[in-house]
Amino acid sequence: MTKYPHQEKGTLVLALIAGLSVNGSFAALFSSIVPFSVFPLVALVLSVYCLHQRYLNIEMPEGIPLLAAACFLLGLLLYSALVFWIGLRLKKRRPIDDAPAS
Repeated sequence: MTKYPHQEKGTLVLALIAGLSVNGSFAALFSSIVPFSVFPLVALVLSVYCLHQRYLNIEMPEGIPLLAAACFLLGLLLYSALVFWIGLRLKKRRPIDDAPAS
């Protein structure tokens, strides 16, 4: 049992933010649809720095590095899945002209 039980949650949240930031940074730098923003890059740098400091200063319990990697991948793919879902929802919307009359 660790001395601070919420440290593992913080590591997992930081890994999720890092994954989201990688995806957002890639979209901001290489996608013509997404306007450029420096905020995903700043979030990426800060989350990776905080994860590195946690790695250096805090002993991680067994299994947490694997969970952190899974959270990173979830964050990396979650943004794309969310955008895909929003696109599908927008595509399924009916135009105003086709809406039933009340």
